[in-house]
Parts: sequence; C-alpha cells; structure tokens
Amino acid sequence: MREFTVPPMAAAPLVGGLADVVFDHAEEDPDRVALGRKDASGQWRDVTAAAFRDEVLALAKGLIAHGVRFGDRVALMSRTRYEWTLFDLALWAVGAQSVPVYPTSSAEQVLWMLHDAEVSAVMVEHEDHAMTIASVIDRLPGLKRLWQLDAGAVSELVGAGADVEDEVVHRHRRAVTPESVATVIYTSGTTGRPKGCVLTHANFMFETDTMVARWRSVFRSRPGDEAATLLFLPLAHVFGRMVEIAAIRGRVKLGHQPELSARALMPDLMSFRPTFILAVPYIFEKVFDAARRKAEAEGRIGPFDKAVDIAVKYAEALEARAFGTGPGPSAGLRMQHQFFDKVVYKKVRDAMGGRIRHAMSGGSGMERRLGLFFGGAGVTVYEGYGLTESTAAATANPPERTRYGTVGLPIPGTTVHIAEDGEVWVHGGNVFGGYLGDPQATDAVLREGWLATGDLGSLDEDGYLTITGRKKEILVTSGGKSVSPTGLEERVRAHPLVAQCIVVGNDRPYIAALVTVDLESVDHWLAMQGRAPLKPEELVRDPDLEMEVRRAVVAANTAVSQAESIRTFRILAHPFSEEHGLLTPSLKLKRRAIETAYAAEVDALYR
Repeated sequence: MREFTVPPMAAAPLVGGLADVVFDHAEEDPDRVALGRKDASGQWRDVTAAAFRDEVLALAKGLIAHGVRFGDRVALMSRTRYEWTLFDLALWAVGAQSVPVYPTSSAEQVLWMLHDAEVSAVMVEHEDHAMTIASVIDRLPGLKRLWQLDAGAVSELVGAGADVEDEVVHRHRRAVTPESVATVIYTSGTTGRPKGCVLTHANFMFETDTMVARWRSVFRSRPGDEAATLLFLPLAHVFGRMVEIAAIRGRVKLGHQPELSARALMPDLMSFRPTFILAVPYIFEKVFDAARRKAEAEGRIGPFDKAVDIAVKYAEALEARAFGTGPGPSAGLRMQHQFFDKVVYKKVRDAMGGRIRHAMSGGSGMERRLGLFFGGAGVTVYEGYGLTESTAAATANPPERTRYGTVGLPIPGTTVHIAEDGEVWVHGGNVFGGYLGDPQATDAVLREGWLATGDLGSLDEDGYLTITGRKKEILVTSGGKSVSPTGLEERVRAHPLVAQCIVVGNDRPYIAALVTVDLESVDHWLAMQGRAPLKPEELVRDPDLEMEVRRAVVAANTAVSQAESIRTFRILAHPFSEEHGLLTPSLKLKRRAIETAYAAEVDALYR
C-alpha cells in the first residue's frame, strides 16, 4: 500500500486560540480539578479550573505591564514544571508566541535560537540559566527582559500587573485566531543547526482535539476514574507540548515532573497515580528492567521470565483476535495469565501508580516484544510517530486494534503517503507552515502541503505504518551495501545490560558498532554472580560482559543478511550523554557528534 487516509474526527477551529479553554472551563466547571501541583513539602495539591484561570489572568496582566505585546516572542528555558504551563497559557492569552529552549542548551545554542527568533524576553528556571543568558546578552540587543522562576518571577509579574484591567487581557485574547502563531519550536538538531518550526494555534488545536477525541477511552482505567496524566517529557520538545495542551483542552488533570529518569520518576508515579502516561520507550524499558532485577534479586527470575512469556503470548492472542486471524487466548493461557497477573503483572502496574492501564509511546521505536509484554501485563502501550513539523503525532495505534511493532494508522484527518524512494510523507491539519525565516529549508520539506519527513517506512495492507530508518542515516559500505542502522541498534539495546548502541560502517568494508552499558544493570548482574562492582574502565575489558554483549549482537544479526550484520563491536566506558553533546534532549543519538568524538575507537574497529 502506498497511501492511507483516516477521516477527520475533530472539526477545524474557526475562531479563538489555545488560551480560551482556560477561561471557558473555569466558567463551565470552576471547581473541577484541572492540575496537580507539588508544594514546598513535596505533597501534591489540587488546582481547580477557576484557580488556574485566575493565575493565568494575573500573570498575563503582569506580562502586559512588563511590555509584552501581541506577536512578541518570549523564550522559556526551564525543566518541565507547573510554571511553564502557566507561562504558556498566559503568553497565549496576550497573543504572544513562546519559544521553548532546552534547559541543557549551551550558550551558543541559546544565542542562535534567541537571535533567530528575535525574542524580546526570556523566562529561565534558575541562576545557571540566567548566567547562560548573561554570557551572550551583549549580542542580543533586542532582549529587554529576563525573569527567573526560582527568584520569584511569577510573584514579581503578578504584582506588576495588579493595576492592569482584566479587559486588557481579554482584548488581546479575542484578537488571537487559529492562524496566529502559537510557538516556534527549534528542532533538536541531530544534524546541522536547529531550525525554528512555526506552529499555529490551529496546528495544536487540530492535533490535540484529534488525539483527545480518538483516544478518549484510554484516559480512564475504570469507569468513574478521574482522568489524570503526569507530564515528565521535556516541554521544550513538541511531544511534551502536545501532552500539555491536550490535557488542558481535554479536561485531564495534569501534573509535572522535571526529570526524565526512572529513578526520579517512579516515586511521583506512585504518589500522583495517573490514569495514563505519554512517554518515550526508554521509560518502559527502565520499568521492565527494574522489575526483572528485583525478581532476580529475590530469587524469582524463573517465574518472572515465565510470566513475561505468558504476557507476550496473551497479547499476541488478543492482537490476532482483533485482526480476525485467531480466536484469542485459549482457556489454558487465560488461566496462566490470571495467575501471573496476581504475582507479577500487578506489581509492575503498582510501580507505575496502580491506576495506569494505557500509555502512549513516541520519540523512537519500541521493540515489539516489550510492547507485547506491557500489553499482556495490563498496560496497553499505543506506539505512535511524528515530528516537530507535524505538531507531534502523525500516526498512532488505535485503542481497539493495536498492531505491536508498528507506529499505527494516520491519526484522523491525516494522510500518510509512501514516496517512490520509500520516504514517508504526511498531509493534514497538524503539518506546519514552514521554518522561521528559512524559505529554502521550508521548500525542501513541504511539497504542495505534503510534509516530506526524511524517514523511511512502509504501509501494510491495513494502513499501519512501520518506520524502517532515516534517509540521511542510511549507511553505505565500501562494497555498496545499503544498511539502515535503526533496527539493528534497537535489537542490540533489547539486552538488559545494553544502554545504547550506534552502528557504523559508512564507506567501510563492513558494519560495526559502539555499545554502552547500563551501569545499574551491570552492577546488579555482577552482584548476582557474587562479583564486586567494576570501574567503567574495567568493564570494557571484562570477558564475561563482552560475551553478554556478543549475545545481543548475534541476536540482532539474525534479523538481517550477512552483509548487513554487525561484524565486530566495542564496549565504551561511559554512556553517550546530552551534557557532552552526544544526545538530543529527547535522547536521540547525534551520530555525527558520536563518530567524531569516538573517531579513534571507530578506526580501531577496522584494523
């Protein structure tokens, strides 16, 4: 199949902007809990629709008092926290445009984005961010204001706006139309300089209203449950912004967690108890790995692995029944599943707060078996696919017919087309209008309303999309063999001891790989063998660890031809990190940067 369309579910907006729902919801149901917010003691406190409306209005008046006007661009540089959402809605209430900046951005990256977007003001989280701005401020003559959250920025602005009439904000808000620019989000820059994606209020309305309408059944685990989600994705990334806006528009209680790490996240999942989450595969991998380590430490690894096999078979049987290719789980399989639900699966769900029965995953590919495990364990993960340029999701698996290992169908109102060279093209109301001030780059990706994604993929007979790689990341060996590295890397990473894998081989005689290990998993693995922890430099020379990684490589190679297989690999002492410029903030590998940083190690693979 070359093209597939799903009819729209959400009507195109005719008037208004994203801030309107804050005021509408407060008018319709002022006492509904709209957000959860942590207080100074770490306890979650409810924020009603009316209280949030009042905060947005007060902050909007402060922005006006500080000179922010309709159409101005204001940068937000912070981790994911309540105040980011507050600033977003306040800026949109006065017709301003937010420009997200990753909190880990370097001074030169900040300079480029703030200069390119011509921002007039910046909100930062803490003093380190303020110092980053200060280091380049002499080259930003248009920057007039700097507010620091941890230095009382919200109180300062609210106080400044106390004498501004409410009607001044409402006049600004009523002037916002769906075609108005809502935000300029800079691409994460896996290659080249980041480009500013211009996204309108209409783009986000179409995207979020479609997601809320089509996936409404996933919000509540049980009838009567209050829909709630904990947002821990970076709000500087389009996926996080989509979650934020969808929760506000869909009347879903929204909480914020600032760290995208399993260690920091798990306690907040337990205390906030969301009904569903939206995450990247990394989170689901960490939940699974932690459960498996715990079982092994308690001497129950055999039953746990058996439970995993049963969960996978159970989910496969449900999948086959949904697509009319099987009768569903047999009586024996149902009995085994029921037994393990009490002794294994419930503990996995409890570790995620206890109320989650559904989740969505994006940002990168999820290994099919991992998705099947969670589905069989009672948490169906709907994998999707999208880009900043498509305002997040362009495809996603539907609730009633999830095909694990694919990124699903086009979201309603969207068409996916596979070009002659295998490139995925997308058309719909979520497709952006272009890059800020860069018509040449815009023309390179927009073809008469179609977004040429740069990703390679295929559509099956039912219209489900599978991503096979990126055009720019295809490796061509010196023997002329084209290899997509993504699938190989994901299969190697499926091993519990492996953290990251990057496949190399462009203009080389064969394919090879650099591998990093998960230090927490390795420490556990060593302890189970009665061995003391090793230093990172010792790990790279450990023959037993090398054998484990070799098993992962051999398993990955079974899915490809000999010419595409990984011939050799090297274990690195330290993982690739965002701090060293080797990962994007959404945890994607920066291939060029990694190959440059580890040029000597890559060369050694071919000696």
